[in-house]
Amino acid sequence: MSKGIPKRSEDYSLWYNELVKKADLAENSPVRGCMVIKPYGFSIWEKMQAAIDTMFKETGHTNAYFPLFIPKSYLSKEADHVEGFAKECAVVTHYRLKNSDNGTGVVVDPDAKLEEELIVRPTSETVIWNTYKNWIQSYRDLPLLINQWANVVRWEMRTRLFLRTAEFLWQEGHTAHATKQEAVDEARLILDVYTDFVENFMAVPVIKGVKTESEKFAGAVDTYCIEALMQDGKALQAGTSHFLGQNFAKAFDVKFADKEGKLDHVWGTSWGVTTRLMGALIMVHSDDNGLVLPPKLAPSPVVIVPIYKTDEQAKAIGDQAKKIIESLKAKGIIAKFDDRDTHKPGWKFAEYELKGIPVRIAIGPRDLENGTVEIARRDTLSKEVANIEGIENRIEELLEDIQANLFNKARVHRDENITKVDSFEEFKKVLDDKGGFLLAHWDGTPETEQKIKEETKATIRCIPLDAEMEEGTCIYSGKPSSQRVLFARAY
Repeated sequence: MSKGIPKRSEDYSLWYNELVKKADLAENSPVRGCMVIKPYGFSIWEKMQAAIDTMFKETGHTNAYFPLFIPKSYLSKEADHVEGFAKECAVVTHYRLKNSDNGTGVVVDPDAKLEEELIVRPTSETVIWNTYKNWIQSYRDLPLLINQWANVVRWEMRTRLFLRTAEFLWQEGHTAHATKQEAVDEARLILDVYTDFVENFMAVPVIKGVKTESEKFAGAVDTYCIEALMQDGKALQAGTSHFLGQNFAKAFDVKFADKEGKLDHVWGTSWGVTTRLMGALIMVHSDDNGLVLPPKLAPSPVVIVPIYKTDEQAKAIGDQAKKIIESLKAKGIIAKFDDRDTHKPGWKFAEYELKGIPVRIAIGPRDLENGTVEIARRDTLSKEVANIEGIENRIEELLEDIQANLFNKARVHRDENITKVDSFEEFKKVLDDKGGFLLAHWDGTPETEQKIKEETKATIRCIPLDAEMEEGTCIYSGKPSSQRVLFARAY
């Protein structure tokens, strides 16, 4: 099959867009800015979802579901929040259509205007905290640890499949606590959960940090984040966890009685990751031949392709393939046997390379005679001949090695593209020549942060949590600085 994917070095953006479509992950929908996630792409998202959901439940969280529509008045109750999302909101004003008088189709019925407009959920803090007011009365009701899997709408003007769409899928956690420290600990716990998932399942190394005042979530006291570096030297925010203080509790009057009967507002957090993680997965690992998937997230980590000329050979190979699949299943490894007779083996090899299947096994008549198979691994494109006897152990080793290799390769690339800079001239030169993460001193003012952004399109991705205190001078203003922060151009 013809891949038709441009090289990353020639046009990274076009390479990404074509890869998403050619690998059958997603496509544009009739609605501008929205996407159709195709079955293969959605099966990867489902594996992500299942892994993260398990992690949430292991840390004491439970799932619920809240309305898609939010009364407009709710967004007005927390001033910073409404200001942060006002420009991205889709608004429902009517509840009925009718046939037009001139027979040209349906029109909005002017008599069906809503008394109060409804906002299509851009995020659910307001509707959830209004609900929590009825759920929380006493310290016995705390902590309240809720997550929901949902879709949200943020009216984006410039869209790109998975990375930035008007509607996207995500999870959003919303928790309530009796003390400030419990809420801070929760926000940090979830940051660790996200880090664990992104590094150990997606094989993508991240830097943990806290956002600056101007970059934090609208309505939060602190926003913690993980930042990843793509192959083209741009950063991508891979997850955020927000300490909300008592902001939403006060806005929606969510109080609890402590053990002494004293009333106080609860302390809150919210946190989320989205389908843009699919974009990160693609951009960190994939190559000019197509998608490269880490074994833990591949819908089928192993595929077996038969090579035969006669029906008798096909049956013998099929019988052997079933035995291999059963031996792999016993180790918890999913394998697919592609016995379609509508495509030749070479076509199938190209398809599975394009779709990023970690391990491909080929079996022909001569392999059966020799008691061997040919194994191809997607990450290195290398091949080996292995004995059928004990093949499940070799495949298990290979999958573990591929998972580790992808992470290590991405970490080396990330580490090679972290640069300390001490002047604005050097800052601009590294950004233009190399990109990547830049560690630089900043005076702590939003004015300087904004000017650097305007002049270079680079933003402060985070103040790294493990950053050492280091006296220096701001690269832009020359004013004193106590530590370096992480800059990058970003998606």
